[in-house]
Amino acid sequence: MFSPFERMVAGRYLRARREEGFVSVIAGFSFLGIALGVAALIIVLAVMNGFRFELMNRILGINGQITVIGFGGRLDDPDSLETALAAVPGVTRVAPIVDGQVLASARGGQSAGVLARGMRPADLRARARLAEGVSAGGLDRFAAGEGVLIGGRLADRLGLRVGDRITLLSPRGQTTAFGTVPRSRAYAIAGTFEVGMVEYDQGFVFMPLDQAQVYFRLKGAVTGFELIVPDIDAVAAVWRAAARIAGNRARVYDWRQANAQFFGAIKVERNVMFVILTLIILVAAFNIISSLIMLVKDKGRDIAIMRTMGATRGMVMRIFFLTGATIGVVGTVLGLALGVAFAANIEIIRGWLEALTGTELFAAEIYFLTQLPARIDPGEVATVMAISLALSFLATIYPAWRAARLDPVEALRYE
Repeated sequence: MFSPFERMVAGRYLRARREEGFVSVIAGFSFLGIALGVAALIIVLAVMNGFRFELMNRILGINGQITVIGFGGRLDDPDSLETALAAVPGVTRVAPIVDGQVLASARGGQSAGVLARGMRPADLRARARLAEGVSAGGLDRFAAGEGVLIGGRLADRLGLRVGDRITLLSPRGQTTAFGTVPRSRAYAIAGTFEVGMVEYDQGFVFMPLDQAQVYFRLKGAVTGFELIVPDIDAVAAVWRAAARIAGNRARVYDWRQANAQFFGAIKVERNVMFVILTLIILVAAFNIISSLIMLVKDKGRDIAIMRTMGATRGMVMRIFFLTGATIGVVGTVLGLALGVAFAANIEIIRGWLEALTGTELFAAEIYFLTQLPARIDPGEVATVMAISLALSFLATIYPAWRAARLDPVEALRYE
């Protein structure tokens, strides 16, 4: 497509001489602008994808894909309903649960509001992310009914360790002549767990299902069920079937409905950041236009000489197109390398920056996760590169066209 002569001339124009230093500076800024824009886009998209992926995995690692909650917080005769729900195609496990908000406190006077959840030990073991995060021996003690499991951050906050006792205070107490008396009971801590999501690590207490039924006065009943549906695409069909089975006994919702606002906010933020950071590449493309127009003006005599020696308008146009396109291509490739390298090592870089500045750059309590996630999507990287190259190529068309339309007579008249 480009002849050796065209490549040679374009290469000479890219290596500006000292008297053309200002043109070279503008071209350098264009190159850096494209590289930084591409790198920033890749990094931001990788972090947003990482947030969505990690949060979804952790949420589904604790909760089922579909939840059935009894109206009034109670479902009687749970065995028959469990059997009917387990028969729904696509459901691999049905886990009865007993949920209740309680106040957890320790001997030192520290307290925190938490969600106490009663589960069967087998159902808890089936949650791989949760089971893997339980401290050594915790699951065995939990299965033997020797205590409860609490989040690691909750244990740190209350100053508790395995073997200590935690007191749970429920507002749904016993009615007496003097009013409602809150129900309080102390449990041994069988183990702690870490799932890497602050909301769970400091706000959940897991109890054996039978003990939770006794504590919340739900003998022979549960508050709801969680359905495990490995095929995410089948969630909608399973939800409809579960809603028909539950009828007017319970409310049925899936993980998308339960977290719609949360994931919707992440999607909107991701799209806005994409548009904003694309403007960096657009500004760099305008710099390419400016630098090439100045180069055309500076090289007017050279263009005229080439035209008088037989160079066609197409050759001149291709020379300047190749000059500008080279800036865009090299800048895009450099941005790709920087962006991928930064995203792949973002947690290490965050640690270095925190140690260097002495400040916390990623507060787990604010961002829910304990580590800064990044997940590179090859399709999105290809899209970013395509946008960058397209803007760079478009930016070269007008300056190259002006160079090709230059009249040799006018350019040489006053030389």
